[in-house]
Amino acid sequence: MTDFNAMTKVVVIGGGYAGAVAANRLRLRRDIEITLVNPRPEFVERMRLHQFVTGTHEAAVGYDTLLGAGVRLVVDRAVRIDTVARRVELGSGRALGYDYVVYAVGSTAVVPESVPGAAEFAYPIAEFEHAQRLRAALGEVPAQAPIVVVGGGLTGIETAAELVEHGRAVTVVGGGILAANFSNPARRSVAKWLAENGVEVREQARVSEVRRGGVVLSDGDVLASAITIWTAGFGVPELASRSGLRTDELGRLLTDETLTSIDDDRIVAAGDAVAPSGRPLRMSCYAAQPLGAQAADNVLARIAGSEPSVLDVAFVACTVGLGSRAGAMQFSRRDDTPVPMYIGGRVAGRIKERVGLAGPIGTIRKEARKPGAIPSFMGLGRRRELRGAAPEGGARP
Repeated sequence: MTDFNAMTKVVVIGGGYAGAVAANRLRLRRDIEITLVNPRPEFVERMRLHQFVTGTHEAAVGYDTLLGAGVRLVVDRAVRIDTVARRVELGSGRALGYDYVVYAVGSTAVVPESVPGAAEFAYPIAEFEHAQRLRAALGEVPAQAPIVVVGGGLTGIETAAELVEHGRAVTVVGGGILAANFSNPARRSVAKWLAENGVEVREQARVSEVRRGGVVLSDGDVLASAITIWTAGFGVPELASRSGLRTDELGRLLTDETLTSIDDDRIVAAGDAVAPSGRPLRMSCYAAQPLGAQAADNVLARIAGSEPSVLDVAFVACTVGLGSRAGAMQFSRRDDTPVPMYIGGRVAGRIKERVGLAGPIGTIRKEARKPGAIPSFMGLGRRRELRGAAPEGGARP
């Protein structure tokens, strides 16, 4: 019989891809009281948001289908971690005591205040509420109305492709098409698909101002835009800095290679908002779920009095969807840099839909059914290499 007076309290902050996996995996021990704090009562499939705005897919999934028995969901927003009293303070005024915290707050959109009109007139798409607002706006303009997507990364390209497949007139501005993660041949393949499907790409252009009916480029050119969608850049919540914990320049929690905060060994992090040794991984579901599993494993190790394991990661690919029937899958080295090998066209599109989109929800449900079912490493499981010694505290600048 479990002694509930000896229960260890673990609060998981954030119910996204990393947090949901971590909460389910913590059920490997029966003497843990697991509380998942999330600002929404439903899980948001962020990888589906570009499809949600066109009405192709819904993006909200009930937690009742994702969380295993014993995980308590608290719908609230964490506003501060009191590391002295060991309490997570919530926006409602409540507080949750903890023995350990899994910090999995994720990322959000950043619309720069330095670009006049961007905050007022541009539509971000990184959060469910953003996507709801954008979906409503799309329903209010004619199908032929011009749309400008700012940013040529994964989110920007997938959003543009989804919109043009639904008959919208789309221009992509700036960012360098998939420059961060794709080789030149793969980028050319994506650019060809965009051109053949009517997407105008202004790859070298920069937006200097956003207006109600258009965008002004740095060269003075003005593009008509009934709706401007901003996908250039991500940020993270300020919870760590508000709690007196050290972060990198973007606000990601600084941890050592066991994902443990360099300031407090009762806080273990996962997902987009963590910077292990000051070297964050790519912000992605691909990284978030294995990190969530490892964060849970390392909390379990600390409860058991054993040594937590160091980060063991290797990327193998990055995939972009191009509407419902095409895509590009870029293979990579273990450090996430591209190699000259990719899959394009319909095959890549099927891989994206079946693995990249359906897989993450399946992973969460698998952990809910059987904690510990998924591996806590990525790709080939090779330990990442750190050049040089880390400074005091375990973080690299």
